[in-house]
Amino acid sequence: MKEKLQQLKETIENFWRQRSTKQKGLMISSVILFLIIVIGGTIFFSRTPMVQLYSDLSQEEAGQVKVELDTRGIEHEVRHGGTTIYVPEGQAEGLLVELAAQGIPDSGQIDYGFFSANTSWGVTDNEFDMIKLDAMQSELGNLLSGFSGIDQANVMINLPEESVFITEQTDSTSVAINLSLEPGHQFNNEQVRALYHLVEKAVPKLTTDNIVIMDQYFNYYNLDNDNINSTSDVFAQQQSIKKEIERDLQQRVQQMLSVMIGPEKVIATVTADLDFTQENRVEQLVEPVDEEAMEGIPVSLETIRESYEGEGALDEAAAGTGEEDVTEYPVGDGSGVGEYELEQDTINYEFNRIQREISESPYRLRDLGIQVAVDNTKATTDEEGNFELLTVEEQQQVQASVQSILDSIITTSIDGNITDINPAEKTSIVFQTFNGISRETNEGGFNLPMWAYVAIGVVLLALIGVIVILIIRKPKQTTVTGEGMYMSEETRTTEIPEIEEPEDTESSIKRKQLEKMATEKPDDFAKLLRSWISED
Repeated sequence: MKEKLQQLKETIENFWRQRSTKQKGLMISSVILFLIIVIGGTIFFSRTPMVQLYSDLSQEEAGQVKVELDTRGIEHEVRHGGTTIYVPEGQAEGLLVELAAQGIPDSGQIDYGFFSANTSWGVTDNEFDMIKLDAMQSELGNLLSGFSGIDQANVMINLPEESVFITEQTDSTSVAINLSLEPGHQFNNEQVRALYHLVEKAVPKLTTDNIVIMDQYFNYYNLDNDNINSTSDVFAQQQSIKKEIERDLQQRVQQMLSVMIGPEKVIATVTADLDFTQENRVEQLVEPVDEEAMEGIPVSLETIRESYEGEGALDEAAAGTGEEDVTEYPVGDGSGVGEYELEQDTINYEFNRIQREISESPYRLRDLGIQVAVDNTKATTDEEGNFELLTVEEQQQVQASVQSILDSIITTSIDGNITDINPAEKTSIVFQTFNGISRETNEGGFNLPMWAYVAIGVVLLALIGVIVILIIRKPKQTTVTGEGMYMSEETRTTEIPEIEEPEDTESSIKRKQLEKMATEKPDDFAKLLRSWISED
């Protein structure tokens, strides 16, 4: 037996010696990996799966559940900062029923269900009021906790004491609420208003002035913030409109004057005065149908014709002519002949009745000011090298042109209802030498833009590349040794010294032609360069 073990040991040692270092490392790694898999699988499949029993518990409730589980000797885990309790999967359902039967967890809050479960004849008025107040606070807190973003709500209600005597001054109810919000949650104005309205209707004799709402970060939610925010929002919107109008007019003026006078030669600023008074009115107008005759449409006509003729009438000609007669009162014996006639036409006309509800524009441009600064220097220089200035006549010409444009812009931009507009008073044109800008002269040559210099640099780099390509593409010459063997190009270049080319060689002529083409005809040179690159 001992010999067999010795033989097995020698066999294993020989096998191990015959293996390379890479094979030995692979075998050791395989064994270690196998052990890790076996041990990890054993631990994973042998552990008891844990499931959630309770979540979102307070510290008091979590303590009650933990004490009960420790008393029963049940394995459990407390996670998520003490708010969640996990138990073995097979015991979770039974524990829920058993703990609920014992009233665990007990939050200590009293709700309206307390009255039906604890009805007693021995409760005093003070005890009943305390239980009722506690129940009201708990119910309101649970109501607020059901909203999105609120984890927990603590409510404190102060009810006034009812007096048996009639008093002129009556106390009002007040409520203080502390909210525990979810991380990152914020209320908008509508949500704050809804909370105030809900609390006001939930508590008797409560007004919004006696409600205080605060979160765990001491942020106070005031119902008046809605009006403050609305006012600030309106002001911000008005300022944004004002800046947008000024920026648009400034860009148009700057662009137009830059084309006329030159870039970097003019600077324009615009200031606008806007009237944000919005008028809403209702007009009830009555207009004739026929505007020329100023008449309407006849809708009804009433004609009355009365006439009378007979004897026995008083003599009106002798009315009140006697000494004892009443002035202008008919007298006589009624033996005269009388006539009576009445003609009356009544026509009802219908006119156009117009009712207009007019809502004016939310803003109008009431005043506009444009300030323009013009560089009074020219692009040319004098004998001393200083830039020449515009003459008085040239400044007047420029000012007249600019003033004409600004007058037109101001006249067409200001509201049409404003008639007393003097554009000359709303513009300012100043001629001043601009400092801090680069100046280029036109004497002794011509000015090139920046992109032209970049293009010239690219062309020069391409020219150097072409020259290098031409040198490389020279026909390779081989020399024959005395033994009839060809020497390689690499050997020839290392053995033969560098030979200076004469001035008028073929390569120098080609280089000069290429340089001339690159300077005078850059497009043709670029095409030639692309064709050479494609051939390579």
